[in-house]
Amino acid sequence: MPDLLLELFSQEIPARMQAQAAADLKKLVTEALVERGILYEAALSYVTPRRLALHIVGLPARQPDISEERKGPRVGAPEAAIAGFLKSAGLASIDQALIETDGKKGQVYVARMLRAGRGTVEILAEIIPVVIKSFPWPKSMRWGAASAHPESLRWVRPLQSIVCMFGGDTEEPEIVAFEVGGIAPGNITYGHRFMAPAPIKVRRFEDYVASLHKAKVVLDPARRRDMILHDAKNLAFAAGLDLVEDEGLLAEVAGLVEWPVVLSGGFDAEFLTIPPEVIRATIRANQKCFVLRDGSGKLANRFILVANIEASDGGKAIAAGNERVVRARLSDAKFFWEGDLKVKLEDRLPKLDRIVFHEKLGTQGERVKRIMELARVIAPLVGADADAAERAAQLCKADLTSEMVGEFPELQGLMGRYYAAAQGESAAVAAAVEDHYRPQGPSDRVPSEPVSVAVALADKIDTLVGFWAVDEKPTGSKDPYALRRAALGVARLILDNKLRLSLAALIKSTVVDLAKSLVCAFDVYWNVPGDDIFITWHHVGSGGSIAAGNTVNYLILNRMPNQLEKFGYNPEFPHALLKNPIANFSLSSLGPDLLAFFADRLKVYLREKGARHDLIDAVFALPNQDDLLMIVTRVEALAAFLDTDDGKNLLAGYKRANNILKAEEKKDGAGAFDAPHAPNLRSTHEENILASAIDRARTTCAACLETEDFTAAMRALSHLRAPLDAFFDKVTVNDADAKTRLNRLRMLNQLRSVMNQVADFAKV
Repeated sequence: MPDLLLELFSQEIPARMQAQAAADLKKLVTEALVERGILYEAALSYVTPRRLALHIVGLPARQPDISEERKGPRVGAPEAAIAGFLKSAGLASIDQALIETDGKKGQVYVARMLRAGRGTVEILAEIIPVVIKSFPWPKSMRWGAASAHPESLRWVRPLQSIVCMFGGDTEEPEIVAFEVGGIAPGNITYGHRFMAPAPIKVRRFEDYVASLHKAKVVLDPARRRDMILHDAKNLAFAAGLDLVEDEGLLAEVAGLVEWPVVLSGGFDAEFLTIPPEVIRATIRANQKCFVLRDGSGKLANRFILVANIEASDGGKAIAAGNERVVRARLSDAKFFWEGDLKVKLEDRLPKLDRIVFHEKLGTQGERVKRIMELARVIAPLVGADADAAERAAQLCKADLTSEMVGEFPELQGLMGRYYAAAQGESAAVAAAVEDHYRPQGPSDRVPSEPVSVAVALADKIDTLVGFWAVDEKPTGSKDPYALRRAALGVARLILDNKLRLSLAALIKSTVVDLAKSLVCAFDVYWNVPGDDIFITWHHVGSGGSIAAGNTVNYLILNRMPNQLEKFGYNPEFPHALLKNPIANFSLSSLGPDLLAFFADRLKVYLREKGARHDLIDAVFALPNQDDLLMIVTRVEALAAFLDTDDGKNLLAGYKRANNILKAEEKKDGAGAFDAPHAPNLRSTHEENILASAIDRARTTCAACLETEDFTAAMRALSHLRAPLDAFFDKVTVNDADAKTRLNRLRMLNQLRSVMNQVADFAKV
């Protein structure tokens, strides 16, 4: 069967766009073929720094014929209707139509037509120009004289040629004829930009790949990655060193070269006094080179680079050029490092007041003060020293003002640890300065040192509460402030360290600190009854007015105009008296909403570990469930219970009872069966047995839940199974006698209540 070879050759394809572009090309072309009824055996796409290629195997020569049936007018219809039907169906006379019986119209004319499929070449000529014109590049450009017209072709960089060949193994492939942006397909491609730039004539995919290889182009990016990794390891081994592998850098470098040539270089050993992470970041970011380490794991003063050309001198000049640039970059890094060490972290804190964290949430300086207060609250809960946690929180953002982090933002936290250790801070404080950002993803390390845990939790909870307070929550796939990651980080910190924490209490404490921080320009005092925050405003200027020219007030107005309007602030009269000197600033809905967000993140985390999300819902439905460790323990106990025969049968009985109660509550009203049942109205042995079992289960479950022995609580519920089965087998709940019916429904409601102490089984 024929194959398709498509190559789109351009001036350049940026490495960061290559993988997605190859996937998009394959998806767009194959989906368009399938929509037209053309199936294929396999499709593979490839990409180099200058070309996108697609190979589709096993295409048919033609689109399959399509049989169509068209109903016409009823027999005996007017001549005009019949004439129109004949014309639309392509029939010469009505004798060519069939007559069938229709349920509504009676006998009608029917035309059965066989539409011949078009040639695949013709369809490709229709599909591919559309794909090229609408290709979803993140960034694209127009070029040349045609760029004056807004409808001209856009491509990532100027598109220079197209190869589009279709044909079988035993025939001469056909060039698919079309034109895009003034470019018509041909059978000519080009090799390496410098080593083999001459045109190359191709026929089909096999000789296309072979010809490119002879012309110093490795088409497959996976093959280029393997070549780089293999040669880099060999060079490192020859020098008695080990390669520090970097998957991201490997993919990027493979996207920068068509013919990878691996070389090595070195730098002065004096630069090894710089932290190894800085050396690696410098060499990686600026030169796209790999670093090496010796047998002891320490960084070596050697690096691996990848060239795109086989130089006549064996790459000596290329390596020397890279060494000069690396030396200059490391000199800058050494200057930054030594300069940063001269300034203590606490001396950098005033600069944080000039770094805006978020326009509605203030500066990093204000945020640090909130994290300090919260870290001190959390510290005793996680076994950390409160003074150490507060000190680590005070210093945790200070390195943001350092020269090194300004140059390499990805080193924030890490550099703070180095600076903290250098100025004599304790090991726990220095570690917490680095670790407070962790975990930053599902595979990132979770801090376990208590001070680090306290500050990491404080940082993430302050972030979540703050963005919830200003209504900047994640929506759909959009999460610009990485709040899902922060919530998952909180969950992992709690679960991995087996911490007993009340999230609701921590959220409430953070809300208080946040509100104080947001209105810090005013003289206020606080009262926190329940979950509401009341702010009593006092005058700032004379006569209870907002002081004229107070720049802090204007900063607050920019941050939180809606909140100030609640207190009577009128933006048209910025110095007018406050209308309501005492007002209610309530964030009571924030806590439950944020806890629900934590529940969603916990579901994702546990589902990835094999837990059932409905069991998490069943536990979260219970009141005051904000202790994540206990939630997980309950979920595990519930899952183990429901895996037993007693658990499965009891769940079925619960659902039967719950369905009966819900149906009868619609008739009698919600709460109609909340009163205890009357023992004297029990008339059967089964009712008595079930009532006794409910009483025992209530008492035992309550005791087990008090001691947090959830497995024992589930075991107590299991004793309800046999009495409940017998009850449903022998007793009619909706008895003809109204009092008996009511009493039995109340008994079932008591059973439901007892079971719902452990979990909301209705959600299972």
